[in-house]
Amino acid sequence: MANQANAGIRQYSADLNSSSWQLANDSRLQCTLAHQIPHYGQARFSAKASRKLNMEFELDMMLLPDSYSLAQVRSESPNWRPGNGGRVLADMKLHKQFNPSLPKKVAWTMLSELEQGMSPTFYYNDWYSEQDKISVGLSTARFKGAYQNFVACVSNLLNYSFDDIAYTVLNYQSNSDKFTKASQRRVDMIKEYLSLDPELELVLVDAYSDSYGGRWANFKLSERRALQIRDYFVKNGIDASRIEATGYGEKRHIASNETTLGRGKNRRVVIQMQKM
Repeated sequence: MANQANAGIRQYSADLNSSSWQLANDSRLQCTLAHQIPHYGQARFSAKASRKLNMEFELDMMLLPDSYSLAQVRSESPNWRPGNGGRVLADMKLHKQFNPSLPKKVAWTMLSELEQGMSPTFYYNDWYSEQDKISVGLSTARFKGAYQNFVACVSNLLNYSFDDIAYTVLNYQSNSDKFTKASQRRVDMIKEYLSLDPELELVLVDAYSDSYGGRWANFKLSERRALQIRDYFVKNGIDASRIEATGYGEKRHIASNETTLGRGKNRRVVIQMQKM
């Protein structure tokens, strides 16, 4: 809670009784560890599904900055554990009317400090009274249990993101409804992501053929391929209303049909996904 512990300094932090940490998001797509700061806002550590381990810290303020400035981020001993000297962790940019944030390395360092019983604290000048300073501290009380759950969540995140699969081209074996091995792995990734993300409102499945064989037969083959993928998704719990499947046959070739390699590129399904 805010208090006037030192002249000219307004301090915001949760005390032992009010401190609360919780896993606000716990899925294979995003993990968020949140901490309420009474009368000030909320601190959030977030990691998302990605090829690489990532992390971001955001300070969600009830009153957003009114001008550009810098906040110093320090690791301090909490009031109930005096004696340890503090240290500077980073500077954080405060942009007008935006919640400030910190990148992966600093965010992980702050979590490490909290795990060791230290309190990451932000110091900056008041926007309306430059003579006054504001300090905002993260409490270590009730942190460890929530942090262990957060780490377990992060370790279970998908190792790919929406952007990795939002536009995907799948290829087939010659004159067959079977995918190449690489494409089968890809469609399995898409199926898994679809089952986890309710914000994906539309999946377009467009199938194409090469020009080897009759045009009508190729059109029906592409149609069958598109419906086959839709049915695969539906059987795995995806709502059929979210999927549009269309076969185009020999239309829209992207390579020459005179070569085996070119025909292989034309035998394809394009999957595009759209979020709300």
